[in-house]
Amino acid sequence: MIPKTNLEKQLTALSASLPKIKPKVHVWAEKNIFLKWGVLSRSKFYCLECAHVWKPTDPNTCSKFTACTACKAKLKIQSYNHVYFKELEYSAVVQTYGGFQVIRIICSQKHMKKNCAPTYSHSEVMQHWISPEGEVRTLSMSVNVFAHACDAWKLYSSLEIRPKDFSHNAKYRINPYKVYPNAKVLPILKRNGFKASVHSIAPQILFTALLKDSIAETLLKAKQFSLLQYYLGASRQNIKRNWQAVKTVIKNGYLISDITIWEDYIELLQYFEKDLNSALYVCPTSLNEAHDLLVCRKRELRRKKKLQDLRLEIEKAQDRYTSDKKRFFGLVFRQNELSITVIENVRDFMQEGDDLGHCVFTNEYYSRKDSLILSAKVDGQSVETIEISLNHMEILQCRGLKNKPSKHHKIILSLIKKNLYQIRSRIKNKK
Repeated sequence: MIPKTNLEKQLTALSASLPKIKPKVHVWAEKNIFLKWGVLSRSKFYCLECAHVWKPTDPNTCSKFTACTACKAKLKIQSYNHVYFKELEYSAVVQTYGGFQVIRIICSQKHMKKNCAPTYSHSEVMQHWISPEGEVRTLSMSVNVFAHACDAWKLYSSLEIRPKDFSHNAKYRINPYKVYPNAKVLPILKRNGFKASVHSIAPQILFTALLKDSIAETLLKAKQFSLLQYYLGASRQNIKRNWQAVKTVIKNGYLISDITIWEDYIELLQYFEKDLNSALYVCPTSLNEAHDLLVCRKRELRRKKKLQDLRLEIEKAQDRYTSDKKRFFGLVFRQNELSITVIENVRDFMQEGDDLGHCVFTNEYYSRKDSLILSAKVDGQSVETIEISLNHMEILQCRGLKNKPSKHHKIILSLIKKNLYQIRSRIKNKK
């Protein structure tokens, strides 16, 4: 994109004058952001770090991690043989320049092969420039638009200024695995609570929020890091809506074990008109037990007192639900005996909640515009319910019986991630 405004021209000029990333940063990345790998092939271990080869004492008892007998590195073992193996990871350099906070995103690749030492390549793929007022603009490389991945960078392209709304793009939210030590930040960020750690939050997201959002500043200063991660990570506004309860949490130093369950629990407290200033209600000793108790109370109350109204509600809700989600109906993802389908009937939300003992129907997940709800079944029996954000195309929740993960949890997550592009394509087709 050609810079047009004075700000765009200023940032393009500043970017061109930025010193190049120092070689010591790349050396640090090579040592700190990658896993160390090994291959078990033909009853031999091959270390992909130092190229050492040795025979295990008993190949049948080899674990997923093994220490190399030469370099002592803890290796993650691949049980199948790759001729060539590549790993990609992101790191970031945080610095100030020209009165702006700059986050420089580096894409690093590690190339591995048996009997060879690994080689590395590094490319600066994005720069986020944040003003002291919290306005952010990004320069980034181009990507291959025909690839399924959002970060299929054209590494031969140059950094170009992106439109202001790039902050809503999935590439903008790329979270580096690690930030280079000794980050330099604007004084206002230190005043607003930043010390040294980004707490597993993308630096550009955290810094922008600290400069513009008092809620993010309060959560950071109160050391409610999990709440802060949730608030900034999923772009949900439930924290704002439940701010009175959050203040009670902060006041009592309560650490929430599962934030999505806690938010559902707060909705239930509001339904029963409980006092959100009371730590007795808002900060339960056992969150899951308190949540399940209120779910059962609400379910029974609704069934006893409003059975007819519930039938009418389902009929009305079905029309709205079909109108909102019809384009996703028919989607099925399968792997062996496991099948994952979009829930097509509001009545099935009730059945799903009954079978798995959670609040997918009680808290009216079918009415959430941004969410797509799917059911994972094994041999026709529901094992987990999945909630996907349609705006950010990410898995928000994946819960089984009593909100616990089932034994199929990892397979379900993997299958969903592999097929997110099918959901994305139906959104695009509607547009």
